[in-house]
Amino acid sequence: MTGKRGTHDYVEDLRNSEVLIYINGDFFPRQDATISVFDSGFLLGDGVWEGIRFHNGKFLFLDEHLERLFWGASKIDMDVGKTIDEIKSILYKTVQKNEMDTGVHIRLIVSRGIKSTPYQDPSFTITGPTIVVIPEYKKPSLETQKKGIKLVSVDIIRGNQNVQDHRINSLSKFNCIQACIDAHRKGGDEGLMLDPHGYVSTCNSTHFFMVKDNSVWTSTGDYCLHGITRQNIIDICKDKSISIYEKNFTLSEVYECDEAFVTGTFGGVVPVSEVDNHELAVLPDNSLVSNLQAYYFELVDIESSL
Repeated sequence: MTGKRGTHDYVEDLRNSEVLIYINGDFFPRQDATISVFDSGFLLGDGVWEGIRFHNGKFLFLDEHLERLFWGASKIDMDVGKTIDEIKSILYKTVQKNEMDTGVHIRLIVSRGIKSTPYQDPSFTITGPTIVVIPEYKKPSLETQKKGIKLVSVDIIRGNQNVQDHRINSLSKFNCIQACIDAHRKGGDEGLMLDPHGYVSTCNSTHFFMVKDNSVWTSTGDYCLHGITRQNIIDICKDKSISIYEKNFTLSEVYECDEAFVTGTFGGVVPVSEVDNHELAVLPDNSLVSNLQAYYFELVDIESSL
């Protein structure tokens, strides 16, 4: 496993040294997979991306992921250069080329393309988009799923949409990286980020939920990524008649919650053991988080069987 516990802690798999990476229509061994130093993604973080699980021969929630990818690209006036169906074909071709069937996590990256010179103006792009697909055998750490993660509130906030629109899954992750660094400096696994008004927004790489009096609370979503797993949990709560509130709340209210958890494509539903040195119950008897983990596993099985 990796050295630090967190939602992206994973079980190492030696098969990953042999995977083939897709780059603009061709496949390359992992050690030979490269892009130009003039690529917009490398120079500027100019592009969009998705992390997608491949489980039992199927990409989970693929339509939702690709709709988000294309929506994000449209918000930065970037032409993906492919249709959604063509991107689907590329993804399936990649796992077939690697003879993969399950337990796989895919990173799909689309940058604006190669620049004529290192400059931010999109009009200096001289090629079509760069499309990269990185497949890895990657399973979450079971220890993290059971023991949870430690969150710390960080000084880096999620800003207004006219500063950087955090609803877009942009290659420019500087805000999240700052928050991640701050969290590690403070001894946390991830950083709990506030919005411009001081309310709890999200974490640097996952979405935050808390449980209070058998109700689930999460942020309004105005200052965070449109999370696929986040929305699945909201939908599960509604389907199971679990009270769910998308609302503003403070760190003080988090400290007094009964349970907390975070969500993400890779880790699914992960409990939180501590927030700012306030210990929380982790999967106690009659745990609502434990129930939500089970409901989410059921949803994944249903999705992969369709």
